[in-house]
Amino acid sequence: MIYTVTFNPALDYVVRVQDFTPGAVNRTCSEHIFYGGKGINVSAVLATLGFESTALGFIAGFTGDEIERGVKTLGFQSDFIRVKEGMSRINVKLKSNEESEINGMGPRITAEDVKGLFDKLEQLKEGDVLVLSGSIPASMDDRIYETIMAKLSGRGIRVVVDAEKGLLLNVLKYHPFLIKPNNHELGQMFGRMLKTEEEIAEHARRLQDMGAGNVLISMAGDGALLVTETGELYRLGVARGTVKNSVGAGDSMVAGFLAGFLQNGDYEHALKLGTAAGGATAFSDGLGVKSEIMKLYETL
Repeated sequence: MIYTVTFNPALDYVVRVQDFTPGAVNRTCSEHIFYGGKGINVSAVLATLGFESTALGFIAGFTGDEIERGVKTLGFQSDFIRVKEGMSRINVKLKSNEESEINGMGPRITAEDVKGLFDKLEQLKEGDVLVLSGSIPASMDDRIYETIMAKLSGRGIRVVVDAEKGLLLNVLKYHPFLIKPNNHELGQMFGRMLKTEEEIAEHARRLQDMGAGNVLISMAGDGALLVTETGELYRLGVARGTVKNSVGAGDSMVAGFLAGFLQNGDYEHALKLGTAAGGATAFSDGLGVKSEIMKLYETL
């Protein structure tokens, strides 16, 4: 079974306004509500590709009720922990001449709530996959990723980590199965700008020396690069299309890569399916669906 963790899921209220004017009354020309959070995005794209997963995390209030109800419509199960204080976030994403965002705080997560999450993670078995992605709420210990991986270490569970610099570097000693920084984040980890593919591959391998298994580097318009745990290097260009949406493309790449790898263990196929899934989301108003993912797959 695949499990995803979203510590701070949200309702994403995405609105489009023609020529937004600060300080004035503006009216939307389109609006959508999505069930947001990096782990939720991964679960949704896995579902469209035919893979079951269970979403874990924390919810609260009436917004939490809607998140719990809504994810069922996306084709996967949830086992969220209900938090007593606060409410799950509403994130407002304004699209106009520029894109702006207002993100909510989310609920207060207590030590008791975190213990509830650990109790659920204790049920994972050898061969399961756990996806840890996204930021950590202010009310939680910022070493939570590291604590989770320490508890699961040595149990044969593949852990995928898609997180920012510090969070990522701290977990490498626990040998994550897959990490997915972009090329800029990779350079920041080593305090330098990486200008060539050779430099990017070299520093990806340095992350492997620090404990990472597979290192997937997304490079925006230049495609993606994968250094596998068995030493191979794969390079793939970007899918072609008109970018409509930047939210969830990286999560979709993670989901596509996982789906491809679990299908047949072929890293080249996994990279191709991950790239197609990321592109399908970037070219859609929401997350990419299977028909669009497979159409792009055939072009890569």
